[in-house]
Amino acid sequence: MSCLFCRIVDGEIPATIVHETKTTLAFRDIHPKAPVHVLLIPREHVPNAVDLNGDQLGDLFAAAKEVAEAEGVAESGYRLLFNTGPDSGQEVFHAHLHVLGGRRL
Repeated sequence: MSCLFCRIVDGEIPATIVHETKTTLAFRDIHPKAPVHVLLIPREHVPNAVDLNGDQLGDLFAAAKEVAEAEGVAESGYRLLFNTGPDSGQEVFHAHLHVLGGRRL
């Protein structure tokens, strides 16, 4: 499979993993836009955020809360962001939720 994020899930490409569950994986963005910039993905390939089902969304948001707490931004605040489709700037077509924080955004 040529999907970059699927290859990270499979361990073919290294990533700095910060959190994982049975259904999700969270790792540091290699081109961070904030001091804390973590990507959360479903382990199952889903091309776009609008294709996620309710369970997958719930798992991603629960993991985002845990990542924000572990990264020390839960109290000060953080941004959750999905880019959806080419015009949004989505570069990898595997649904992913950005957790950004660590400074005023």
